[in-house]
Amino acid sequence: MTTLATGPDTLTRNALAVLQPGFDGTIAPDWVRRRLDEGLASVALFGRNVVSEEQVSALTAQLRAERDDVLVAIDEESGDVTRLDVRTGSSFPGNHALGAVDDTGLTRAVSRELGRRLAACGVNFDWAPSADVNANPGNPVIGVRSFGTSTDLVARHTAAWVEGLQSSGVAACTKHFPGHGDTSVDSHHAVPRIDVDTDTLYARELPPFRAAIAAGTRAIMSAHILVPALDPERPGTLSRRILTELLRGELGYQGLIVTDGIEMRAISGTYGLAHGVVLAIAAGADAICVGGGLCDEGTVLKLRDALVAAVRSGELPEERLADAAARVRALAAWTVGARSGRAATPEPEIGLVAARRALTVTRNDADAPVTGPVYVATFNPTPNIAVGDETPWGVAVELARLLPGSASGSFTGTGTGTDAGTAALAAAGSRRIVAVVRDEHRHDWMGSALDTLLAARPDTVVVEMGLPQAAPRGALHIATYGAARVCGVAAAEAVASG
Repeated sequence: MTTLATGPDTLTRNALAVLQPGFDGTIAPDWVRRRLDEGLASVALFGRNVVSEEQVSALTAQLRAERDDVLVAIDEESGDVTRLDVRTGSSFPGNHALGAVDDTGLTRAVSRELGRRLAACGVNFDWAPSADVNANPGNPVIGVRSFGTSTDLVARHTAAWVEGLQSSGVAACTKHFPGHGDTSVDSHHAVPRIDVDTDTLYARELPPFRAAIAAGTRAIMSAHILVPALDPERPGTLSRRILTELLRGELGYQGLIVTDGIEMRAISGTYGLAHGVVLAIAAGADAICVGGGLCDEGTVLKLRDALVAAVRSGELPEERLADAAARVRALAAWTVGARSGRAATPEPEIGLVAARRALTVTRNDADAPVTGPVYVATFNPTPNIAVGDETPWGVAVELARLLPGSASGSFTGTGTGTDAGTAALAAAGSRRIVAVVRDEHRHDWMGSALDTLLAARPDTVVVEMGLPQAAPRGALHIATYGAARVCGVAAAEAVASG
């Protein structure tokens, strides 16, 4: 039984405690520092807050000067979704590359080194890993963020990733419960629906979360997905059946439950931002992720006041809000205790080692060694919001270093994609072409562009930096299983070595 202190001050502090807001800029704004003194227990860092590791360290030191136990969260999955390496591309391959290698010791080592880097910057809470089983190859938002399509593989690598990260003193947040892998809609834009029966859900989607819980994950993130087999009315983030009855009750999870970004259209566009926050806490969520888009003080005050008003009106039990705030503070206390005695030996090359091991190289009869400068034609799809469009990717920079005189261009397309292929041929001239694609199977125009290139230049090298679902083609086909910087380095090495 929770014992409640009375008075609006306690209520307001609890309402602030459950928010995990972002902010603008590379130093801590005055309003964030004030709210930390008033009860705010967490802040979130995004790409806009990161310039360098030294700058992030200074920023987190500012925050801890106000509140020593503040949770500093970041969406750092490594691979395609990176914030720490947002300017350069990740130093670590993502989940799909690690799943392709299928060495849990390697996965544990990669996440341990990532955790070491985050801890050195003062970040103590990572919204990762993704435990989604990528059952739908056309999934527009998960893809290479998943360890793979096999439930058993995803489960064992999720557990290894959690263990490695938390051994560095950084809390893991396994996502997106109850599983976002079988969707065809991006929840940043609308509410995805997963029409699977209960048996499939329990057998395919839940085991990775069970494995994460057994591994001691400190947090789990909810998904804004509608799963009629569990709750025909409300998406996971707002469903008591999913968060309280299933996750807490059946799975026995006692750690922090945090929502996916509450301003995503799946919630804010359907239920409204403020009401969505109240419904999420009432359903069993303990913390609200907000700030990927809305990152101002006004948003924080709006959500704080909505929670206070909901308690006073009786819509939200005060005990539920107090319990949520207590779980946030408990995680903050764990991170303070985890700071000491967790210094891991640096392994700065482990990411590149893993990326090299993940490569799949396929040659055909037209293959011939690359012996001189090449033309790198990168075919750019529209990135999903989780990945963002600010992080560089590809092989052009590294091939220019390895093969001096190489040139490059970027191409987009719609419809047949013939124009993009024709433009790449014209730009390449007589140089050998290296065509770089990302999820060719999801983009018809991209496949058509490759058709055009290969018909004219069968010696073209193809580098697939997304899901390698399309059949390998080209004189040399290299699958990297992700678009992290180190994946591009490994692919460029393979091209240049012949």
